[in-house]
Amino acid sequence: MSTTIETSATSLLRFATAGSVDDGKSTLVGRLLHDSKSVLADQMEAVEHASRRRGQEAPDLALLTDGLRAEREQGITIDVAYRYFATPRRRFILADTPGHVQYTRNMVTGASTAELTVVLVDARNGVVEQTRRHAAVAALLRVPHVVLAVNKMDLVEYAEPVFAAIAAEFTAYAASLGVKDVVAVPISALAGDNVVEPSAHMDWYGGPTLLEHLETVPVGSDPSVEPARFPVQYVIRPQSEENPDYRGYAGQLASGVLRVGDTVTVLPSGHTTTVAGIDALGAGTDIAWAPQSVTVRLADDIDISRGDLIAAGPTPAPTKDIVATVAHLNEHPLRAGDKVLLKHTTRTVRALVKEITYRIDIDSLEQRTGTDGLHVNDIGHVVLRTAEPLALDDYRTNRRTGSFLLIDPADGTTLTAGMAGEAFDTVRTTDPNEEDWV
Repeated sequence: MSTTIETSATSLLRFATAGSVDDGKSTLVGRLLHDSKSVLADQMEAVEHASRRRGQEAPDLALLTDGLRAEREQGITIDVAYRYFATPRRRFILADTPGHVQYTRNMVTGASTAELTVVLVDARNGVVEQTRRHAAVAALLRVPHVVLAVNKMDLVEYAEPVFAAIAAEFTAYAASLGVKDVVAVPISALAGDNVVEPSAHMDWYGGPTLLEHLETVPVGSDPSVEPARFPVQYVIRPQSEENPDYRGYAGQLASGVLRVGDTVTVLPSGHTTTVAGIDALGAGTDIAWAPQSVTVRLADDIDISRGDLIAAGPTPAPTKDIVATVAHLNEHPLRAGDKVLLKHTTRTVRALVKEITYRIDIDSLEQRTGTDGLHVNDIGHVVLRTAEPLALDDYRTNRRTGSFLLIDPADGTTLTAGMAGEAFDTVRTTDPNEEDWV
């Protein structure tokens, strides 16, 4: 059974791309789709036609990804675009995110579910401010794997010293953020060097092409070693003649494995019971693992509703006081004293922003105290008080149950993405009462 779990976890790779303006990110994504034969004939014809209309002799592969009219007209990426493609070795979901500083929030959205981030760098410019920002966001979101794609190597005559210097600088900065796995690949998205096929111009490079690395990087974790977390989405009570006493709890396993007979705790109430049955796809099963969607039946009749968490293994202590690192996504600032809604898995509760402890300077990772609030694209440290207890894991140990959203109660718009606990190992608050908060 463990082999089945591992195969299920690694057959799909979710990854995001990020890069500064004009680093060639859209061209890279287009090249990746084109050379992996993931582009339909009519799509390619449309790109060729649009390229000729703009006076370009060769097809502009960036047009395969820049779908908005404003993106095509300005030659930039504005919104997150999701692309789905597959090779014989793996299926992929690609989140193509913008490079502009003003769209950093879009990268947060795209990378929040990614297991790998491709950070693009122009070989002529090297590591710039936005490169560091993208690395910091990847570290903040605990993306397990980072690829540094040094692009436009053809414009620096495929010089190995240029690539080596950029790779060394980026790797050192990423290490300071706590990123443990960084792989650097020299490429030319325009010419196709080392994207899908090995480059004939860089025989000094002995590593994999970008696609080879994407196909072989170990992704997913073994659910059997994670604590089980099952947010209840819906209570099923058919009360029919066939099933007069059926009571099931439907949802998606956020992490771990549930087996019939397992002892579980229902949070935030704290009641303990055992798993009496698991239904998947209309049939009973003895086991379920993340991220399967199933219905769980329990041995005891307990008052359980949407938003409760069925947990096995070490369980988080429900609390109304939350210390978190947040990325602010809304044009309207987040200020101390704001009343918001907090959505955690399937549970939504009222909350108060008690304090904005500091804002993080992404370039230096220094704490900026005394801030009047968090503005769009800011990353900061906050203290929240909720109206009802929540069972949050530390984001560093569980990305699914350690994350939450802050929502404007007036119109339902998303304000802030939150991660319970500290962001970076290198950033710490200096407040002597910090341990009391945690």
